[in-house]
Amino acid sequence: MAVRAVRGAVQLERDDAGHMRELVGGLLTAVLERNGLVPDDLISVWFTATPDLHSDFPAVAARELGIVDVPLICAQELDIAGAMPRVVRVLAHIETELPKSAVTHVYLGAAAALRKDIAQ
Repeated sequence: MAVRAVRGAVQLERDDAGHMRELVGGLLTAVLERNGLVPDDLISVWFTATPDLHSDFPAVAARELGIVDVPLICAQELDIAGAMPRVVRVLAHIETELPKSAVTHVYLGAAAALRKDIAQ
């Protein structure tokens, strides 16, 4: 079993706690499904949010999905002029048999523009 990292992001339409939980939950679900993972395959998950998001912690969405025994942490993205607003990013460390080249990174909606080279 190898340790790999999988990335993802989603852009929110507004800074609202329920909206954040819905979209971040969808992002996490897509990361798991597209990589054939279950929550037990997660080692740890980092979330970052742009400085314009402060209604809730993105990690709350993970807990609501039942990801309760995985270390989670939230941080704020750098405040860079011209950066895409209202974005939550995720970096999940996983245990998997997938080679690095087969890991599917998930950028949903407008966030796909952030990483056109790897967005699925």
